[in-house]
Amino acid sequence: MYKEDLQRLVSQIQHYKPEQLVVVGDLFHSVANKELDFFMRWRSDFSHLHIQLVKGNHDILQKNWYSLANIAVSEAHLQIANFCFVHDITDACPASANISYYISGHIHPCVVLKGLGKQTISLPCYYFNDNFGVLPAFSKFTGTASIDRKSADNIFAIIPANPSKGQQGSVVKV
Repeated sequence: MYKEDLQRLVSQIQHYKPEQLVVVGDLFHSVANKELDFFMRWRSDFSHLHIQLVKGNHDILQKNWYSLANIAVSEAHLQIANFCFVHDITDACPASANISYYISGHIHPCVVLKGLGKQTISLPCYYFNDNFGVLPAFSKFTGTASIDRKSADNIFAIIPANPSKGQQGSVVKV
């Protein structure tokens, strides 16, 4: 699963050609293992990409490992211009007139859609309100948490691809 996640990330990096990748926590979910060795090989292929990690509750590796992997680490939050990146929105950056929007992860939001015949489907989503946005988990390994949606919120569901039917994945506003 981890190799598949990294391959999806490679595709995104090759398509968008970013100079920086900001991760809002939970980049790794355990202590040293084979996945970390695989990541280090992957990292050497993208050594030009600046990776900034805002530590999450699962980022438990030793500081020297992040340094060897050429990953800059912020312990609590990262402010870029008037945006504040934080793992858990409940730990938002200190109040400041310079911050106009917060971006977090942690809860791995999903939206539950209901059909006419009592069908339901739960899809990972991007969740935005006037003050903050919560990003979905990138890894297929993680679970999700259903969000309590308000009418003014903007929700974008991630529709999975179905290659056997020639369908690409997409992101749609719900």
